Amino acid sequence: MLYSLRKTLSASLIVCLAWLVTNPQANAQNALTYQTPPKEIADLVKAPSTPSVSFSRTGDFMLLLERSGNPSIEDLAQPELRIAGMRINPATNGPSRSGAVENVKIKMTKSGEEFQIKGLPANARLGGFSVSKDEKYAAVTNTTNTGISLWVVDLTTYEAKKLTDEIVNDVMGGTLSWTPDNKILLKAINPNRGQMPKAPLAPVGPTVQETSGNAAPSRTYQDLLANPHDEALFAYFMDSQLMMIDLDGKATPFGKPGMFKSVSVSPDGNYVMVDIIQRPFSYLVPASRFPYNVEVWDRTGKNVKTMAELPLDEVRPTGFDATVTGPRSINWRADKPATLYWVETQDGGDGRVAMEERDIVYTLDAPFTAQRTKLVSTPYRYGGISWSDDNFALFNERWSATRKQIVRVINPSKPGDNGRIIIERSSDDIYNDPGSPLFVTNEYGRSVIQRKGDEIFMTSEGGSPEGSMPYLSTFNAKTKTEKILWRSQAPYYERVVKVLNDNATEFVTVKESTDIQPNYWLVNTRRRVAPIQITNFDNPYESIKGINKQLVKYKRNDGLDLSAVLYTPEGYDPARDGRLPVLMWAYPREYKSAEVAAQVRGSQYRFTRLSWGSPLYWVTQGYAIMDQTEMPIVGEGDLEPNDFFLEQLVANAEAAIDYVVESGVGDRNRIGVGGHSYGAFMTANLLSHSNLFAAGIARSGAYNRTLTPFGFQYEQRTFWEAPDVYFNMAPFMHADKVKTPILLIHGEADNNSGTFPIQSERYYNALKGHGATTRLVFLPHESHGYAAEESILHTLWEQHQWLEKYVKNRK
Repeated sequence: MLYSLRKTLSASLIVCLAWLVTNPQANAQNALTYQTPPKEIADLVKAPSTPSVSFSRTGDFMLLLERSGNPSIEDLAQPELRIAGMRINPATNGPSRSGAVENVKIKMTKSGEEFQIKGLPANARLGGFSVSKDEKYAAVTNTTNTGISLWVVDLTTYEAKKLTDEIVNDVMGGTLSWTPDNKILLKAINPNRGQMPKAPLAPVGPTVQETSGNAAPSRTYQDLLANPHDEALFAYFMDSQLMMIDLDGKATPFGKPGMFKSVSVSPDGNYVMVDIIQRPFSYLVPASRFPYNVEVWDRTGKNVKTMAELPLDEVRPTGFDATVTGPRSINWRADKPATLYWVETQDGGDGRVAMEERDIVYTLDAPFTAQRTKLVSTPYRYGGISWSDDNFALFNERWSATRKQIVRVINPSKPGDNGRIIIERSSDDIYNDPGSPLFVTNEYGRSVIQRKGDEIFMTSEGGSPEGSMPYLSTFNAKTKTEKILWRSQAPYYERVVKVLNDNATEFVTVKESTDIQPNYWLVNTRRRVAPIQITNFDNPYESIKGINKQLVKYKRNDGLDLSAVLYTPEGYDPARDGRLPVLMWAYPREYKSAEVAAQVRGSQYRFTRLSWGSPLYWVTQGYAIMDQTEMPIVGEGDLEPNDFFLEQLVANAEAAIDYVVESGVGDRNRIGVGGHSYGAFMTANLLSHSNLFAAGIARSGAYNRTLTPFGFQYEQRTFWEAPDVYFNMAPFMHADKVKTPILLIHGEADNNSGTFPIQSERYYNALKGHGATTRLVFLPHESHGYAAEESILHTLWEQHQWLEKYVKNRK
C-alpha cells in the first residue's frame, strides 16, 4: 500500500534530510540513534501508570481502567493517513494516535470488593467505554492491527464477549450509543463502500481554489485535503452504515449510509439525531467545518425532520467571539423525552457587531412538526445549558474579549423569560469561583443538576492566596450565597469526584499530598465516621518521594504578586549545600485584570506526578526546579495584553530569578529556562530580549507570527490590524539578538494549529545565520505531544546534555 510522500514525511523533514545530505559535517553530528538519559530519569519515565477510574452513574461501582505504557516508535511508524485535519490508520479505519486500555476491573464503591473482567481479548487495546442505562452492561471497542470490533461486558457476571467482527468505523469518534432497551447503535463501516481509491499515477489536472471576494480568515490548520485523491480517500474512510446491535451480536442496518459526523439517541430512545457530512469539501478548513445536514430519524431509521442544512464553514469573522451563522450546538434536552434545543446567532457571527440579542436559544418538541419556540437570549455568546426540570435550568453565557462569564437561572416552562443572573465573574478569577454544579441521573439515564429547591450542589477548586483547597457546597440561586459543606484540609489536596446521595452527605473523594499517591476515599459527613480508603494505588515515583516542594510567592517590579512551585533535592539545605543550578519552566497567560493575574494558582499539596514533558526529572540531578512559574501578561480595560508582552515577560522572569537567588537556593549565573508550545515561544523571546539565563529549551513552538496571521493564543487582532505586535512578539524577527544557547526540539508530525515543524526549522536557520549557539532536533513520527518511549527518552537525553553543558557546568 503506497501513499504519497506528503502523507508520510512532512515538508520540514524533507528539507532537514536534504540539508543533512548536503552538509557532511552536520550529518555526522546529527546522525544519532535514540539515546537514553541518566538511569534516575529513565526509571521515572518507565514507571507503571496508575489506573484511571470511571464511575457508574449511581456511583455504586467504578471501572478501573489499566492503561499500557508508552508506545514504541514502531507503533507510531505504522501507516498513517493525514487528511481533512484527521489522522487515520487505514488498516483499522480508526484514529492512528490514541491511548488504549489493556485491562478492566470492577471495584464496588462501598464494600471495596474488586472483580477482574474475564474473557477480554488477548493483547487488548480497548476504548469507547459506555455503560447501559440500567448499568448491567458496558460496551467497549477493541482495536487490533487489522480493524476494530465491538465487545460487551456483563457487569453482573464480570464477563466480556465479542459482539461483532472488525466492522467499527471510528475515524471521527462517537462510535456507539446505548438505547433504553439495551441495544447498541453502532457506527459501522459501510459494507458496500468498495475498494479504497488508488492514487493516480499522474494528475488529471491542476488543483484549484478560488474565492469570490468574501473574506475567509482561517487558522493555520494542519493535515488538510490537498487534491481530488485526498477527497476520495476522505469520503471512503468516512462512509458508514449505522447498525443496531443486540446483546447476542445480531446486527441490523439502521437508516441510510452516510458520512456521519455524530449520532445521538433521544432520552426516550424513540429518535436518533444524525449529523451527515456533505460535499463540497474544503482545502482550507478541517472536516469539522465541512457542510453537514442535521436530521432526526425515527425508530425505523426514517428521516422525519431535517433540522438544518449547514453550509461549508470557511467564511467566518475574526476574533474569539466570532462564530458560525445558522443553527449550532443542536442537542437533546436531558430532562425531556425528545426535545431538541439549539442556538442561532443574530450578529452574522461577528462579535464586533453590537447587539442586544446576540444569541437566541430555540427549542422544538417531538414530533417536530410545530414551530420552534424561543427559550432565552443573550447579548453575549451562548455557553451551554445545564438542565434540571421544566422549572429550573442554568444558562451559561460568556464573552472572551473581556473574560466575562455569566450564569443565569431560567424557567424553561416560561419561554422568552431571560431569568435572573446568579453568577457574574471573570473566567480567570479563581478566588471568586463558586464552581460547577453536581449532576444526578434522571429517569432517562441523563445527567441533570443535583439540587433541592433553590439550593444547587456545587464543587469548586477553592482558589485562595494559599493555593487551591477544593470544596463541596450548596449555592442558593435566590440569595446568591454559598454554604460550604466540606473542604479539603492541608497538608492534603482532596476533591469530590462523586456524590452518592441526595443530601451530598456521602461522597467519594480523591485524596493526595506531595508524596502520597492519589487514591479514592469514601466520606460520610452525616455519620461522622472516619473516611474509608477505597483504592490502594502504589506510588510509582518512590525514588523522588523525599524531594522538597514549596509554593513560593514574590512580587514583580510593578508590585504584581507572582508565584511558582519550587522543588529542591531530598535533604537539600541552602546553608549547608550552597547554591544550585536552576531550571525554570513556564507558560505565559494573558489577563484583563492585574488583580486576577496576581492570584495564586495550583496547590503545593498536589502529588508530584511526572509527565513526559515535565522539568521535574532534573531534581534527581541536583537542580532546583521552578515549575508553574507564573508569567502573566496584563492589559486592562481597552488595552490589549500583548501590547505589553515583552516588557512584562522579562519583568516576570527577573522577579522569579531574584526570588530564587535571594532565597539562597539558586545560582544567578546558572539558571536555564524552558517551555513547550507557547512556553517555547516564551523561551525564545526571553533569550532575544534579556541576558538573564544561561541557556534555554524550546519544544514544539511557533516563532514567526507572520505564519499565524489571523491570530494566535489570545491575540484576536490580525497581522494587518496590529503589525507591530506580530513583529515585536516574533522571536524569528529578533534572531540576531540571541546570544544564549538555545535547544530546539520539535515533532516532525506536529499537527497543532500554528506550530508547524517549519517554525523550528526556519528559526534554527535564522539563529545559525547570526552565529547563535543552537541545536535543532526533529523527532520522527511525533506530533505536538511526544508519545513513543524512544522519543521521550531521547528528548530527556537532549535536554540533559544541554543543561549539563550550558547551565550546571557553565564556564
